[in-house]
Amino acid sequence: MPDFSPTDYAIPGFVLLVLVEMIWAWRRRPEAYEPKDTLISLSFGLGSTVAGLLFGGTVFALFLAAWEYRLFDIGWAWWAWPVCFVLDDLKYYWVHRAGHRIRWMWAAHVNHHSSQHYNLSTALRQTWTGAFTFGILFGFPLVLLGFHPVMLAICGGFNLIYQFWIHTEAIDKMPRWFETVMNTPSHHRVHHATNPRYLDRNYAGVFIIWDKLFGTFEPETSEESIRYGIVKQLGSFNLLWAVFHEWIGMIQDIWHAPWKHKLSYLLREPGWTHDASRDTSDMIRARWQQRLASDVSSDPIADITDDTATNNSVADQNSIADSTKLA
Repeated sequence: MPDFSPTDYAIPGFVLLVLVEMIWAWRRRPEAYEPKDTLISLSFGLGSTVAGLLFGGTVFALFLAAWEYRLFDIGWAWWAWPVCFVLDDLKYYWVHRAGHRIRWMWAAHVNHHSSQHYNLSTALRQTWTGAFTFGILFGFPLVLLGFHPVMLAICGGFNLIYQFWIHTEAIDKMPRWFETVMNTPSHHRVHHATNPRYLDRNYAGVFIIWDKLFGTFEPETSEESIRYGIVKQLGSFNLLWAVFHEWIGMIQDIWHAPWKHKLSYLLREPGWTHDASRDTSDMIRARWQQRLASDVSSDPIADITDDTATNNSVADQNSIADSTKLA
């Protein structure tokens, strides 16, 4: 692994910002923090650090081996750093999107979405089991293109640092030009929401332009309160259950499924079932859109913005096993 790890140097800043936000929450939004939930988030952060130490070296060694077969010698030129950062963020977008659309990867990524609170400690809910998915495959094209694994690791570290501050409700909207290009707290609140209109939206790491380019962008609206977590909430502060619940659910589904469907429970989207007994996020969103269209057609002057009750009923009706993701 590279000697310089940006995230290691950022940890004191993370701690300081969490404390500052706690003071803000105590005065302005007491419900933003829940002691047991925050403790779970901190435990996730510690565990993910240990997992990184255990498995990070193996991933880095694989990247170094692949780099020997690079197409170009990009080297360490000054211009290579911003190019690497942008391309690495594009890679992150697709890894993140796959993490919501492929159940095998969702089993690791669901950890980050399992809190019903949205604060800076939530950013620390990082996976312990990401090394057991195929997410690293997304990085090989950049290595083969000629970007050194050390450069990729450093750019990835700064990408992760950027994403820390957007996990807050203390900031409403940034300037319009910033909201247009960059990922912000407003955009990322959408990503952590379980509301049907927000499901599987805003996968961006640093640049929100990827979502706009690939059709997954959804702006935050003041017309509807955000509900955080996963569609079927954990209902527990048990750390091990929070870490492994989706792996357990996925393995159970694979075990009980007919042979011809077993692989689908691994590679299809979370919530998919061969007998349609549960709903995917696409199905939940589609039902909400149909209900919304029906309300408009039956009462043209109805205030369609007051749809919180509708969203609640849809989410309740479609609460599925822990395999269901949030957006």
